[in-house]
Order: sequence, then C-alpha cells, then structure tokens
Amino acid sequence: MARVCILGSGSWGTALAVLLAKNGHQVLLWGRLEDGIESIAIQRENSRFLPVVTIPPGVTPLADMEAAIGEADWLILSLPSQALRPVLTKAGPYITPRHYIVNTAKGLEIDTGYRLSQVTEEVLGTWVRARYAVLSGPSHAEEVGRGVPTAVTAAACHHDIAEGVQDLFMAPVFRVYTNPDIAGVELGGALKNIIALSTGIAYGLGFGDNTMAALLTRGLAEMVRMGKKMGGNPRTFSGLSGLGDLVVTCGSRHSRNRRAGELIGQGQHPKAALDSIGMVVEGAYTCQIVDKIARESGIIMPITRACYQVLYEDRDPLEVVSNLMQRQKKYEMDEYTGLPGWD
Repeated sequence: MARVCILGSGSWGTALAVLLAKNGHQVLLWGRLEDGIESIAIQRENSRFLPVVTIPPGVTPLADMEAAIGEADWLILSLPSQALRPVLTKAGPYITPRHYIVNTAKGLEIDTGYRLSQVTEEVLGTWVRARYAVLSGPSHAEEVGRGVPTAVTAAACHHDIAEGVQDLFMAPVFRVYTNPDIAGVELGGALKNIIALSTGIAYGLGFGDNTMAALLTRGLAEMVRMGKKMGGNPRTFSGLSGLGDLVVTCGSRHSRNRRAGELIGQGQHPKAALDSIGMVVEGAYTCQIVDKIARESGIIMPITRACYQVLYEDRDPLEVVSNLMQRQKKYEMDEYTGLPGWD
C-alpha cells in the first residue's frame, strides 16, 4: 500500500483519488477551499466537480497542505496549469527528494511557455527530474470515476519511475503504458485542447463529420510541428497522449474545451462561453502561448491561428473558417511527418 497525496480536488483529482483508493492505497485529497473539502468529507461525494461518484473510505479529504504532503510518498499534481507554480511555491517547504511527483494536468504556463515539468523543476529544484513522471492520455474524469475502461501513458526520464506509476495506478479498468518522452507526452495533452476548442466551434456553427475529420487530421499535423519544436518526439503524438487524447477531447460531450467551442460557434462571446463552463478551459490559455511561439518561430499553425483570432481578436468564426479553407494550395505531407514525396 502506498501513501498518496493528491494536490487538487477538482474532477480529475477526485477521480484519481477514487481509483487509487480502490487499488488499496491510502489517499489524502488536498483542496484549496476548506468548505469544499469539508463538504467532500461529509457527503463522500464531490458534488460540484464529480457528482454521483461515491468517494471510498480510503480517501481522506484535507485542507491542511503540510499534513497532506508530509504523510505521503507519492505526490500527484492535479491542478490547473496556471495554478501549478503558485501552489508548488506554497507547497515547496513540505516537498522533499523522498517524494515521487506525478503531474496529471494538461497545459502550458502562459507567462513563460514552459511545459509543466519545467515549471515543477524551476520551483522545486533539479532533483525533481529523477523523481518525476507525467500521466496523460484519453481519460475523462467522469468515466474514470465510474470505472469505465481507460488507457493512458506514464512518461518519465527513468524507466523504474514510469514502472512505479504503472504499479500505482494499474487496475482492471485502468491500463497504463510507459514512454520515455516526457516532453512529447506533456505537449500532446496540452496542444490537443486547441484543436478541441476549434472542433467545438465548428460543431457550434452547424458543420458535420467531414469538418471534424479535417480538423482532427490537420490539427494532429500542427501538434507534431509544434511538439517537435518544443522537444517532443514526433512518434509520441501517434500514441495515447497525442492522437488518443485528441480523439476523445474533440469528440466527447465530457470535454469542456469542445463544449466551450460549441457555445462560441453558436454565437456566445468567447469570454462568456469560457466563464459558463464553470471549470478551467485549458485550451484557451494554451492557444495564447502556442500562437505566440508559432508566430515568433515561423511554425505554420493555421488552425491555432484561427482559434486565436476567434478567442482574442473578436473575429467572426464563419469568416475565419472561410479563410482557412481558401489558404494557398499545399502538399499534405511535410518535413515533420517524415514521409517521402515524389521523386
């Protein structure tokens, strides 16, 4: 039995707490709001973020960060991307090199463009690299909480750390694969949210399956381009943390990124649509920083640029789609795919 502290009591942190407790581990679930944690402890349900899912006795909700971290061997980070640095700064005095750290959030830090492993290392120190893993893949909290079969990827610099994450999380309904490419796995989880927002906008405009297929396919090409630029292995994007997460996030009613996009496509102002979701829409932040990196480095990211124009430049979605479709003629493959052209 492992002792696990989960920092973040939102839908994903709660779902992972349920999974780990059912695996027989002792789980401490930390949340920032004391009244929310107290409600979870009394009701044995996270009625705000993960209703209907019963929280087993093996989960202890705590608002005392020092106590939660101090008793744990494993530290699971299930925080919104932009909250990671301030929470880790506060938690830093309680985190030591004896802790294993697993990040489960999907995003980039907007002020720096850093991947979340880079943020963690900058705040806590270089020792983190040898004790760090990222867990990512097509895994909606609502389904994991209900025990729906799910497969994800654990990435770490050292194979024994990735295997440790496998041992911690693997269950009859939760399969974990390993991968040495931390950058690629992190970037797949972050970049797909931009495409999910864009797909949602297309559905909100009334477009159909042809459009979704085009956005997924060309969106994956953009993910590979940017992923390679930011240090990921292009092959990683064909796996669970890339293509797998892209498919589920673009196609599912559970996806807050897709839902926000649909509301925008239906005519809501982007800010109102994002606010109405009630939880963090990571793609909106990721789009800002990725569009900036793409323009500064000359990487061709037309879907990302179009999404940015709708979100932050008040451009009409129909006009933006028309401009996308009427871009100059292109060869489908490029240097990032590694596929040959004509002789």
